[in-house]
Amino acid sequence: MSSLSNHYEHFAAAYARGKLGLTGSDEEVLEQALAAELRLHRFKRSNQLPRVRKVLGALHALAPSRLLDLGTGRGVFLWPLLEEFPELQVTCVDVLDYRVADLQAVARGGLERLSALLCPLENMPFTQGEFEVVTMLEVLEHTANPEAALKEVARVCGRALILSVPSHEDDNPEHLHLFTAQQLRAWLERLGFTRIKLDGVLNHLVVLAQR
Repeated sequence: MSSLSNHYEHFAAAYARGKLGLTGSDEEVLEQALAAELRLHRFKRSNQLPRVRKVLGALHALAPSRLLDLGTGRGVFLWPLLEEFPELQVTCVDVLDYRVADLQAVARGGLERLSALLCPLENMPFTQGEFEVVTMLEVLEHTANPEAALKEVARVCGRALILSVPSHEDDNPEHLHLFTAQQLRAWLERLGFTRIKLDGVLNHLVVLAQR
């Protein structure tokens, strides 16, 4: 299994079980998945990315029991989160159906503390303050209406919001906005967050906003 030694093997095995209906140990399942040419690149280890380490550190201080992750995508932040917090219940939201289907396959394959649903960030089916902590990493710059998205995020966030955005222009055509620290702080203050900390982390702004 050396070809997957730099991957989150347990989560990759859960994905293979849920996707292909495989059984057996993680090693056996992964061998079958590779033989079936199932793509497992999304499970490559990302826990040493500076912004990921920064957010995980903040979460250790917050110690949530339940978390909402918005715009989960292929799981660059999700897999290290699940590994570092083995009891944490995580709900994921994404706007791409195939991303949600992949996350649901991981849950179906044995990771019962993970759930995922497809819905727009501006209109989520959660009650006010339902999640004590919300993470929103590399997402806001992709939204058509960031203020509307943040308003809805603030509604479902009970205690703390952690978000990250690029800190300078880049060549990603999917990035619709570039935010300043002052702009983000003003928006979050208007939404009722009273303690806001912004840090620059390798071409990104990481924001911790608390009630």
